[in-house]
Amino acid sequence: MPITRSCAIVAIRWSPMAEPRRYRLWGLALMLLVLALDRLSKEALIDRLDGQDPITVTGFFNLVMVWNRGVSFGLFQQDQTTGRLVLAGFAVLVALGLAIWLWRAAAPLLAAGLGLVIGGALGNAYDRLIYGAVADFFDAHLMGVHFWAFNIADAAITFGVICLMADAVFFSGRPMPAATKEN
Repeated sequence: MPITRSCAIVAIRWSPMAEPRRYRLWGLALMLLVLALDRLSKEALIDRLDGQDPITVTGFFNLVMVWNRGVSFGLFQQDQTTGRLVLAGFAVLVALGLAIWLWRAAAPLLAAGLGLVIGGALGNAYDRLIYGAVADFFDAHLMGVHFWAFNIADAAITFGVICLMADAVFFSGRPMPAATKEN
């Protein structure tokens, strides 16, 4: 096989066109991992912690049972079914919008961040639909100051947003793949 032909084959296999698909799969895998870990942790801890005093794990970390009927940090508490459905529906719509962005992602950090946020949003939306509130149980504290309780879905959303911000700050000037450049 002539060298030019083998170089062309390698260029096709490693072309930017193949990258978005791999990144898309990476994001989808992270989304599924977050959903699985979130569900498993909630199934294991909800019944065990409900109605029980906090369990001290370390000097700075407890397990508690908190039902969050609002959004981040307990804001906009919703006790009515309509309000909870609106919050869950909004989370699903955001996840769908982010999934479209993930489908077009051309960078690994961007795809990872989107996968983490989508998985976390869907995990919390599931809680709202099934339980009417989001189950939070991880309580980090320092020198007597307790921060908000959170769950795996919340942690995934936080790390996902950090990935998205890092991608925007450090990699926003990267060249776009030839197939997605606008003419």
